[in-house]
Amino acid sequence: MHPMKNDRTKQNNAFAHLKKEAKLARQAVIIQAAERVFAVKPFNEVSIRDIAREAGISHATIYRYFPDQQALFVEAFLEGAGKITDTLNELIEKSKTPDLVEISDAYVTYLMDNDQYFRMMTHFMLDGSLSVEKIEKLNAAERKIFDQFDRLFNKMKRAEPVRPLSHAFFAALNGVLITFRNYPGRSPKAVRRHMLNIAGVIARSFSSDLPQ
Repeated sequence: MHPMKNDRTKQNNAFAHLKKEAKLARQAVIIQAAERVFAVKPFNEVSIRDIAREAGISHATIYRYFPDQQALFVEAFLEGAGKITDTLNELIEKSKTPDLVEISDAYVTYLMDNDQYFRMMTHFMLDGSLSVEKIEKLNAAERKIFDQFDRLFNKMKRAEPVRPLSHAFFAALNGVLITFRNYPGRSPKAVRRHMLNIAGVIARSFSSDLPQ
């Protein structure tokens, strides 16, 4: 290849790379703005205009980076799911014999402190209008959580296959949040204490061998 043509190819590749990085950076800014809005406003009441206002851009600009509102909401949820996965990974990694109570406490606490992610997760689980592509993204994020629970039960030397245990543990912990997060007649502090107590009961029940 001619040296000048080779140089132009390298420059074009570098420019394309910079454009891609710039796009990803702008998408990250929008996702972070969405997360801040979700933290203070009910998920189902948030609009693209709310997020655009928080990001300091026009709502039309958001559609240059996300094809629709659901796409942005899914990406914001994936950020939260990634943080949950990272937290579980750290707790499982640090010990040869992981503490199920500590892990259930961390999982439930994270979703109590970041209620927007829990509301988004339950919304997406029940939403029948998502595209195949978005559903697969959500399923992939969920599988990463299951993978962490698989590692947990494998470290505990539980009988194979452990995947059903991981599914049951995930469902049980989420059930605590669904059932008690709006417990009537109790203070937020009392509700929090009660949910952590129930999560502890679940963890201890999964700490011993269950019938196959």
